[in-house]
Amino acid sequence: MIAGFCALAVAELAAAVVRPEAGPVAAVGSAVIDRTPPAVRDFAVRNFGTDDKLVLQLGILVLLALFALGIGMLALRHRRLGSAAVLVFGLVGAVSAVGRPEGAPADALPSVVGAAVAAGALYLLVGRLTPAHLPSPAAGEGDGEPYGTLDRRGFVVAATATAAVSAGAGFLGRRLTSSVQAGATASRHDLVLPAPRSAAPAVPAGADLRIRGLGPFITPNKDFYRVDTALVVPRVDAGAWRLRIHGKGVERPVTVGFHDLLRREVIERDITLACVSNEVGGPYVGNARWLGVRLADLLREAGVRPPSKGGPADQIVARSVDGMTIGTPVETVMDGRDAMLAFGMNGEPLPFEHGFPVRMVVPGLYGYVSACKWIKDIELTTFDAYDAYWVERSWSQQAPVKTESRIDTPRPFASPKAGTVPVAGVAWAQHRGISRVEVRVDGGEWHTARLAAADTRDTWRQWVWEWPATSGDHTLEVRATDGTGATQTGVRVGTVPDGATGWHSVTVHVP
Repeated sequence: MIAGFCALAVAELAAAVVRPEAGPVAAVGSAVIDRTPPAVRDFAVRNFGTDDKLVLQLGILVLLALFALGIGMLALRHRRLGSAAVLVFGLVGAVSAVGRPEGAPADALPSVVGAAVAAGALYLLVGRLTPAHLPSPAAGEGDGEPYGTLDRRGFVVAATATAAVSAGAGFLGRRLTSSVQAGATASRHDLVLPAPRSAAPAVPAGADLRIRGLGPFITPNKDFYRVDTALVVPRVDAGAWRLRIHGKGVERPVTVGFHDLLRREVIERDITLACVSNEVGGPYVGNARWLGVRLADLLREAGVRPPSKGGPADQIVARSVDGMTIGTPVETVMDGRDAMLAFGMNGEPLPFEHGFPVRMVVPGLYGYVSACKWIKDIELTTFDAYDAYWVERSWSQQAPVKTESRIDTPRPFASPKAGTVPVAGVAWAQHRGISRVEVRVDGGEWHTARLAAADTRDTWRQWVWEWPATSGDHTLEVRATDGTGATQTGVRVGTVPDGATGWHSVTVHVP
């Protein structure tokens, strides 16, 4: 266990020199995420929510502890073999780090160095537990001869020293990582967002119903959902950030820096984002006020034409600094909607967790085909020629957001009093808008809910229905109709491959 702690601490120190994402826990965890079947990933998101990464990391540490115990037992009997087993784990970490999409040969260094130091530490510590002398073959049983003298004092001293040095290495590694990331933190802290040339209209009066239990119309940054594969949140210095636009149909390849974006025409828009992993009635949807520049303008300057105008590329592949690839239809980005390269969120620079310094925001598409965070590269290609990260894992190439609605209050299994009970929630159909929401009780007739004032067709819409509640157990259901007149289907389908469907229901007991 001490040697295992030593391995992780030394590896963290080495990762501070290379890059935090190269640490063995992050590297192995990312490799696990890459190879996780969609159904398992859905289970993790559904049951652990935004804590899924923490659960994964804790699971890795628990398994490492169990393996450390096993290797320790082996080393007590076969000292060299046990020490060699530590090196095998180092190899696993190294291969995982280098094998990531953004991996480099140097990423193997933390796992290799950590394993080598831990193997040496294990060899020395086990030596202290080996008897100073062994009984001779001629010694009889029960003759009082000792089996050997353990160097208990030496072991305690060596173990304490190893643990102390390891703790120091881990502390130093964290300090070095913080120092390396200080530039990125400072670049965000010092950023003064420009005033938008095209500002978002004020949120209409009545868009937020302000009903107890109903979330606010604008989701605060701290409450905005986060679903991604980054075990270590990238921290990119805005001053060093660059975006390259290249590929099929790009007549003039473009490279822009962060301050180049700030000098362009800046727009501000209210846009609701939704995750394809959101179960019916789930929490992975949020509405924010985004600040950025139109992506379509940059593409046109690079000479890109959508397929409808003869362009040869139908897919934008956006690449993140963490290796994520996200494929977005060129036609959708260039059809006039407010597809953005965003650098502001709700009046402040993007939080690191949400993509600072720059991310993509495309209204009307699920995040896995549009919302690339920490973006660094845009390649124009075709859907036939390239499958992005999630498409390789059984999700659809194209995924417009489906019409959905959710009951926020009353909560499941609540016990509201008999009488008038406000049933309220949100509905969304980005880029189509919501025209009607209906609620029914116990499978009866549908009742039209009162809609809050509409902001834009790219945002969700709050609604409320005053329910004359009577005593007993009741099931409430909701459905929405979008701006095209299409009503949300009641057929229950899971999230894979392009988003869940079905009516959200809540069961309550009225005393």
